[in-house]
Amino acid sequence: MNPAGVRQSAHETTVAAPAATVHRLISEVENWPRTFPATVHVAHEEAPEGEQRLRVWDTADGDAAPRSWGLRRIVQDAELRVNFELLTTEPPLASLGGAWLVEPLGENSSRVRLLQEFRAAGDDPAELDRIAERVARDAVAQLAALKENVEFAHGAQEVTFSFEDTVHIDGSAKDVYDFVNEAGLWSERLPHVASVRLTEDTPGVQTLEMDTRAKDGSVHTTKSYRVTFPHHKIAYKQVTLPALMTLHTGYWTFRETETGVAASSQHTVTLNTDNITRILGPDATVADARAYVHTALSTNSRATLNHAKTHAETGAETHAETRH
Repeated sequence: MNPAGVRQSAHETTVAAPAATVHRLISEVENWPRTFPATVHVAHEEAPEGEQRLRVWDTADGDAAPRSWGLRRIVQDAELRVNFELLTTEPPLASLGGAWLVEPLGENSSRVRLLQEFRAAGDDPAELDRIAERVARDAVAQLAALKENVEFAHGAQEVTFSFEDTVHIDGSAKDVYDFVNEAGLWSERLPHVASVRLTEDTPGVQTLEMDTRAKDGSVHTTKSYRVTFPHHKIAYKQVTLPALMTLHTGYWTFRETETGVAASSQHTVTLNTDNITRILGPDATVADARAYVHTALSTNSRATLNHAKTHAETGAETHAETRH
């Protein structure tokens, strides 16, 4: 019998993918922005041996800017199980924990169960009912997203790909980071950016809307959420996408070297195969779309990094002249 104010729930789904694959996509948190639509970024924090402490940024409330919350996990690979506990809760929720369990049903089929136990801050049964409704709604949505995205990723690996561009800069990581972080100035600094709208209501959490010019002169509007880690990393997830993509996540990194800074832009993309022929012509293939998207993103990333290089190196020269 559960203590007063505590309730348990169980939800499950069947996924057309091997159990080990499903467990890996749950346990490796770098997959979450690709697997769960609301997740923007997940970062590891210092934790005792044998467990994980995570900081998760998501957009659980629709178009609202990302919020962050803490999560404790214990990953049991042999049992295909991940135990978790929220470290951040808000009234009326007092606590929530549970487990993801993956059970093989066959070579390419598995059952995923999401077990949860939660407690209300007060003794009001009606409040606990409302929490239960929210927990159930979120569980159903998470399992549906997991099923859809895991099956898609498992069955169409050729349409998801990652790549990275790196530029070496004779300057400081802070100067290069500042150039990328100050995206609100990009329409003045970057020729391929027609206009930009940057908001940062919570320090380190940005909403970036941008109109970008393509080689053919067309303008594409995108919206991204960004999480910043001065002065070494900016992670992002696009939520308004060009027609050829259903997913675009990535990060900028700034690594000090013996000769300056290695500044990199990493992208992970899933192609929208429904739009390939409409955008690129009736004979276009997945390989054509992959090459097109890779070239477009890489061109813009390298342009941004090269302008950051000029900015940082010019700034370094200016500082040197001032010292003399």
